[in-house]
Amino acid sequence: MNGSDDRKGKTMNYRALEQAIGHEFADTALLDLAMTHPSYALQHKCRDNQRLEFLGDAVLEVCVSRVLYHKFPKLKEGQLTRRRAALVCEANLAQAARRFNLGAYLKLDRGEELVGGRENPSILADTMEAVIAAVYLDAGMDEAARLIDRAMGDYESAVCSDRDAKSALQEYLQALGEETPSYEIIAQDGPPHARMFTARVLRADGTELGRGQGPRKQRAEEAAAQMAICALGQAGAEHGRDMPERKESRPCG
Repeated sequence: MNGSDDRKGKTMNYRALEQAIGHEFADTALLDLAMTHPSYALQHKCRDNQRLEFLGDAVLEVCVSRVLYHKFPKLKEGQLTRRRAALVCEANLAQAARRFNLGAYLKLDRGEELVGGRENPSILADTMEAVIAAVYLDAGMDEAARLIDRAMGDYESAVCSDRDAKSALQEYLQALGEETPSYEIIAQDGPPHARMFTARVLRADGTELGRGQGPRKQRAEEAAAQMAICALGQAGAEHGRDMPERKESRPCG
């Protein structure tokens, strides 16, 4: 991967990667930043890809939502939400990252390299989101959407379950006449290569329903939703209400 290029911000030869993702960068410093894992940035005192990951997550959600809205006109909100969750989950993003061979271009410190960071699903998923953001900043939403189309394939299938805790919680609250719950990341602990997020889920009135932790924000939110489901399920049982069924549900407690 060593080589030189006279385009703006070039620090590594990303020609093959650009071909794989279908976008040639005007400013390849953005792509280089997307490949910079926090462990490498900490060691080399440079910027990491976490801000790009944050932006890419938002761009991904908008683009996937737009496609699903037009592609499946008969699906209801809850069904669209579940399908989107399956498409943007960690496993599906990591699978897309492997197809683009992102792991080969990752900038990791030696410790992360030794523990298999280039094949770590969480790192690959984060990097996929960062690359989406890099394309968005380099060329705009339409080009980012084209990359997302290549990553998502036909939007018909995904490697994740089509029913997740967040969707189940949303459906349960809506059945009670309540609004969609919101999620907050309230803590982030651990070194850059082993982050742990804490999330909480809130009712529309601000009442906290549950908290959860995970190595990615999405997982922390899922864990919080699962805790809320357990709590509401216990309360519902006392009042004769059932929680909606979930595939592959984990035991509460």
